[in-house]
Amino acid sequence: QVLLVESGGGSVQVGGSLRLSCAAAGYAFDLYCMGWFRQPPGKEREGVAGINTSGRPVYKDSVKGRFTISRDNAKNTLYLQMNSLKPEDTAMYYCAVDRTVRQCYGGASLLIPRTFDTWGQGTQVTVSS
Repeated sequence: QVLLVESGGGSVQVGGSLRLSCAAAGYAFDLYCMGWFRQPPGKEREGVAGINTSGRPVYKDSVKGRFTISRDNAKNTLYLQMNSLKPEDTAMYYCAVDRTVRQCYGGASLLIPRTFDTWGQGTQVTVSS
């Protein structure tokens, strides 16, 4: 059974930092692209960052320079380091995996929700001023 479990969310003040983790199980973690998405209240889910199997990242423009996506294939874990957080970063954050393509190229497609076939349950991030 493929399983993705996010953790690390919480409430922080503007300018603060959080590191999200996504523990994966049930598949060959190192063979597939992964991504982080978020869904603010009342809005659609949007791509935040993605990473291919070689570790190359792609970011939503509004988080470039503030967020860093990484993966630890030995630990089957995906990370999202979030710095200089803003109120507009408030959302439920989800990790996802695209198990339809092995050793994927990645790129901008990793910011599109329909690219991914398996999702975690989410972790809430709230940034207050």
